[in-house]
Amino acid sequence: MSDAVRQFSVGYDDDGIRVDRWFKRHLPETSFTTVAKWARTGQLRVDGARVGPGDRIQAGQVLRVPPPEPERVEERPKRERAPLSDDEAMFAREMVIHKDTAALVLNKPPGLATQGGTKTVQHVDGLLDALQYEAEGRPKLVHRLDKDTSGALLVARSARAAAFFAKAFSSRTAKKVYWALIVDVPSIDDGMIELPIAKQPGTGGEKMHVDEENGQAARTRYRVIERAGNRACWVELQPFTGRTHQLRVHMAAIGHPIVGDGKYGGPAAFLTGGISRKMHLHARRIRVDHPDGGEIDVTAELPTHFSESLATLGFEAMAGDMMPLDVKLPPTREEKKTRARAHAKSVRKARRGERRGRGAAK
Repeated sequence: MSDAVRQFSVGYDDDGIRVDRWFKRHLPETSFTTVAKWARTGQLRVDGARVGPGDRIQAGQVLRVPPPEPERVEERPKRERAPLSDDEAMFAREMVIHKDTAALVLNKPPGLATQGGTKTVQHVDGLLDALQYEAEGRPKLVHRLDKDTSGALLVARSARAAAFFAKAFSSRTAKKVYWALIVDVPSIDDGMIELPIAKQPGTGGEKMHVDEENGQAARTRYRVIERAGNRACWVELQPFTGRTHQLRVHMAAIGHPIVGDGKYGGPAAFLTGGISRKMHLHARRIRVDHPDGGEIDVTAELPTHFSESLATLGFEAMAGDMMPLDVKLPPTREEKKTRARAHAKSVRKARRGERRGRGAAK
């Protein structure tokens, strides 16, 4: 950037124009504040005389303009994270159930938020400084779990790994299996819930609901593992989309809210007989390709309240792990439409070929 004083001859098109308007036309990158400062300090002159932003200039006059000021980069003050206490660092490391060069998998306890927010002081993101280990950078979150949902949470250990895992989650090649206790027993043991979800008006985005007209497509598979009479049952849930609160909204929408989820199930979501009032939703397993080849496949142990509820209801925990993960899914509505269009196109193409063949035979 030049530091020389600049001189401009006022053209006939600018005859009678105000100084500040001249700058808007010819030096638009110069702010009014800067022009006013130059005038106030005597640096801005017309034919050698001082001039103000509101003064008018005439054709043929010479406008003396100071060199452009260096751009000021407004640096936001970096928010320094308070150093973690020994207890916090130990707590963070105790969550780690898998560690390799690209990823960590944590078993997040219920009640701990994944990220900070209003009035949320302690969260997983704030504890990641304790999990850098020998890596060069701080670990990075690539997906999240609700505050009251427990279980497997994958964290990337480098920017390269974060990009790889983020793509796996967005493209749904990563598989997540949840366990939940739900109220009552569905009439179908193995079902697919396809109900669009949107933010519920008037809740500030804090609550979601089924919205057939404006919601985003959402797809959840559930499979009954065991029943406790007609009172409750233990289910496996697999989300095939990643909408906010998807599993909770879908189960409540079909009349079987997750036990302990008062937000979506209301009073009906709580069971008596010694069953904890905490939410019974747990990310049991996560399986995802590894950026360096192979795959990560990790299972997270249940929190105490969930395992005690299973025992109270007479369930054996190993029954849930016997469910096969890779099961061929029925096609979605959109997939059916796409296949139907492709089939119709191939039929039309075949018919055109037949007509051309008959014409050539004549």
